[in-house]
This record gives sequence, C-alpha cells and structure tokens, in this order.
Amino acid sequence: MKKLIYDKPFVTESGDVIPDLVIAYNTYGTLNDEGDNVIWVCHALTANSDVGAWWPGMVGGGLLLDTSEYFIVCANILGSCYGTTGPAGINPQTGKPWLKTFPPITIRDLVNAHEILRKSLRINSIHTVIGSSIGGFQALEYAVMFPDLIRHLVFIASGVRQTPWAIAFNESQRLAMEADESFRAGDPDGGRRGMKAARAVALLSYRSAQAYNLTQKDDDDRTDLFRASSYQAYQGDKLVSRFNPYSYYCITKLSDTHNIGRGRGGTEKALSRIRADVLAIGISSDFLFPAADPKFLAENVAGAEYVEIDSLYGHDGFLIETELITSVIRKFWKNNKQENYDKKRA
Repeated sequence: MKKLIYDKPFVTESGDVIPDLVIAYNTYGTLNDEGDNVIWVCHALTANSDVGAWWPGMVGGGLLLDTSEYFIVCANILGSCYGTTGPAGINPQTGKPWLKTFPPITIRDLVNAHEILRKSLRINSIHTVIGSSIGGFQALEYAVMFPDLIRHLVFIASGVRQTPWAIAFNESQRLAMEADESFRAGDPDGGRRGMKAARAVALLSYRSAQAYNLTQKDDDDRTDLFRASSYQAYQGDKLVSRFNPYSYYCITKLSDTHNIGRGRGGTEKALSRIRADVLAIGISSDFLFPAADPKFLAENVAGAEYVEIDSLYGHDGFLIETELITSVIRKFWKNNKQENYDKKRA
C-alpha cells in the first residue's frame, strides 16, 4: 500500500474542510508512456485498496486485470479505516480521533479525492473504470463528472441512485449501532457489539435465501445452535476484527447520498453526460440491487450494453462469479475498441 499526502485543504461537497488529506492506494503493472493504459477499480463498502486480495482471480498476468498490459489502480475511499482519511484517524486541528465529528461526505467527494490521486500519478485518461455495489456508485459518478477521462465504464450490481430499499437496510444497521451504548458515548474503542449486529443485518441483503437454505442447512433433530445463527455471529466477529465502527457508520451514510441526478436536472440528463462505452452487469439473485437497477443504466445511456449473470450467491456474486464476469467484460472490450470510442466522441 502507498499513501499520497495532500497538503492542501480538501473541501467537501457540503462545504466542510478536511485538512491534511491522506489517500491510501495500490497500483499493479506499469503506466505506459501515453498514460492511458489504466484500469481504475472502485472498491465496495468495507474493502480496501488491495484489489488483488479482495477480488481473487482477477489481478495478474493473463487475468482480466492483466498487469502485463494494464496499469491497475485501486484507491481506498474517504471515510474508510484502511489508510485514507476517515473517522478513525486523527483530526490535526484537535489532536483527537474524528469519530462522530468526521464531516458528512458524498460519493462525489470520493471521486474528487481520487482525482487528486490520478493527477499525482500522471494518468492522462482511464481505459476502464470498474466498480461493484458502492464501487459502482463511484465509477458512475466518475464517468459523469469527468466524461472526457473515461473510455469504458463497467458497472456491476449497483444503481444510479440509492433506493429506499437499500437506505432502509443501511438505517437498520445504524439503528443497531446506535443501540450500542459505547458507540453512543463516542468511546474510541466502542461500537463493536453494535457493528456486529449491523453486519448481521447487512448479510441478509448480500446473499440469497436459496444460498442460505443450501449452505446453512441443519439436520432435522436440531432445536438450537443452528448453523445460520453461528454463521451470522461468525461473520459479525470477522468484521469487528478488521474494521472500525465509526468508519462503518460513516460509509453507510455516505452510500445513502448517491443520486446521479441530484443537482443535474434529473437522472436522464445526468446520464446524458456520459461519453464512455457502458457495460452494466446485473445478478439474477441480487436482493440489495435487483437486476432492474443496473439494467436501468443501460436503458438510459445510448449504446450501453446490459448483461445479466445467473448466480446463486445474490449480491455477493460480484465477488464470487469471477469467471463469468471476466468473460462478459472481455467480450465488451472486444466489441468496443478505440475506433468505436473515437466515432462516438466525434
């Protein structure tokens, strides 16, 4: 992991100022002389900048994110606890952790922070920006905010705005966290029990009922200590061991801000700004972002393509169905070569 120290004030969309911004990031492969062989990967809620670790089978020689051909960039998002400035870090003006005082941020703030990184890396254009879930929010915003930079947009298991359904899941998680007295009190080490409960709520939106019924099935004689119960607790404990509760709360609030049409005259007008070739991928069993959500993007961007993947694994299919996703994206790249892109922009 590398870190960029930005020594100028970073002004958020809401007008708050974050001094001494730090952006953690990973790169793979080599940037070419033209500065345009770049694949920018936008990570999801609790992931980090090491895309090779959280998206196994996707980064390396001969894989989709081929390091012998492309320069791969993944930057940790603002508000996280994996190196980029966030609630768990120290506010230089007070000398204390930000915690609940961290300013509210939006998806557009994430893109503006990553633009600082792009310029520092001397990247002139981005071959493909790719994101899933809230990573899809970022990728879409990038293509709208900086349309001349992006050649291809790959949008997986995501939506053009946060739906009431997804907001309800996030609010349920925050209510679980607020029920934790240590979180309410602002204890720097607090909120762990609340985040464990919040993660249990989130899991129900990440996997399908079919997947739970298949993988967590018990024998007929059991009356307690069910596999599904232990699975929920286990996954909650896993998150508690690696993530910060104040960052988790912050990022769920952040994701709720996503609305591509906000302040732009509506969704369709905002999407008309996109000049990239667009591939939207839906997952048939996705409970959090039903297939109709990414399909809506494809239906409202001229020339965009929609592909639906049939998967047992629900929303988490974007992490698991790597072979299917690789095949779909490679076909998309083959059908949308540079000459097609140049014609579209002419």
